[in-house]
Amino acid sequence: MPRFMGFVRMEEGIGAPPEALFKAMDDYIGKEAGAGHFLDGGGLYGTEDAVNFVVEKGQVTRVDGPYAEAKEVVGGWALLRYDSLDEAIAGQQEFAQLHATYWPECKVVATLRQISEAS
Repeated sequence: MPRFMGFVRMEEGIGAPPEALFKAMDDYIGKEAGAGHFLDGGGLYGTEDAVNFVVEKGQVTRVDGPYAEAKEVVGGWALLRYDSLDEAIAGQQEFAQLHATYWPECKVVATLRQISEAS
């Protein structure tokens, strides 16, 4: 059964999502977990405490947040399992629709990517 990674990107510093979205997400995640689709996931803190390690020209440099140039940041993630790509796409669209319904003033990009199972 293929695995997928879902990401939510949004503008940083826009405030907390509405309580109604949290409730809808709890219901959705409960339903998806019960069906064996939602394996793990969660929200992420802002970039104020983020640490990046940049590899360039054979050198590793540590860069601490916050990052003034960041307009969109990954705000959440999910590890998912579906029988098919079409099923995964439908699940991610339903997830995105929750944001459109319960937080319409926020621009959210919900990305779905299949996880490579290659060794």
